[in-house]
Amino acid sequence: MAVKDRQPMPKQKPKERIKNFNEVALGYTEEQAIAEADRCLQCKDATCIEGCPVAVNIKGFIALMQEGKFVEAARKIKETNVLPAICGRVCPQETQCEVACVLAKAGKPIAIGRLERFVADYEAEKGAISVPEMAPPTGKKVAIVGSGPAGLTVAGELVKMGHKVVIFEALHKAGGVLVYGIPEFRLPKAIVQREVDYVKSLGVELVTDFVVGKTMTVQELFDEGFDAVFLGLGAGLPRFLGVEGENLIGIYSANEFLTRTNLMKAYKFPEYDTPIKVGKRVVVVGGGNVAMDAVRTALRLGAEEAHIVY
Repeated sequence: MAVKDRQPMPKQKPKERIKNFNEVALGYTEEQAIAEADRCLQCKDATCIEGCPVAVNIKGFIALMQEGKFVEAARKIKETNVLPAICGRVCPQETQCEVACVLAKAGKPIAIGRLERFVADYEAEKGAISVPEMAPPTGKKVAIVGSGPAGLTVAGELVKMGHKVVIFEALHKAGGVLVYGIPEFRLPKAIVQREVDYVKSLGVELVTDFVVGKTMTVQELFDEGFDAVFLGLGAGLPRFLGVEGENLIGIYSANEFLTRTNLMKAYKFPEYDTPIKVGKRVVVVGGGNVAMDAVRTALRLGAEEAHIVY
């Protein structure tokens, strides 16, 4: 039997989205989600699961979707992944679970990320987010340094095991690279906050404006009674080329450019008091995800031309 074509993702039109910071991808309708889920062959040996770093039961959650059980599908994902609405948007599924899909050998794989996003959003829209069954308290206490994707994931898994978990975040907002690095049009801040709130609902304590190493050292955390410390610090420092002129005015690291725009809302200046200079002609050096985020942001901030040099 011929497998139906992959369901395209509805998106803002290019001429519209270049003028705003709203999410580009609009998400599946229920009909589109079921049609895409129905493409899944429910393989006996589900190689897609092997391709997932956190071993989400992809076959299982898609089977529930095929029955129209969207909330149950979201909860199936959350058995091993506490951030499905985020992972459904920004995980590189094309090099992980989807590349391992059997259908990829002869056509387009199941749109696993899009389905994950759909059920996570559906669960939230229906007000059906709930706390899973937790293990009995172990009496152990863990400090998580950093509230980015690694810190949030570790915190969510440890608290479900019965440990007391406290996240310490240096910035005023939780989320790490999810809020300061990835632009609003790819990952809305409201979605990140929703996932942070879910992790907190599990019993995780979050402390912001707390710089471990200055506010308190790792040793002092142990002295305060923590049994373990997880350092989820991220890779926030930029790398420069070491060429003449890179300290001139108007030269930014992508890290500073995106942080000013995303977390400090420079795109709403002067409503928010973080100015950012964007020239008429912008060059972004690099060709990865961060470069693409920066060049698309520059256009939205008013650049007449934006170029990638790679």
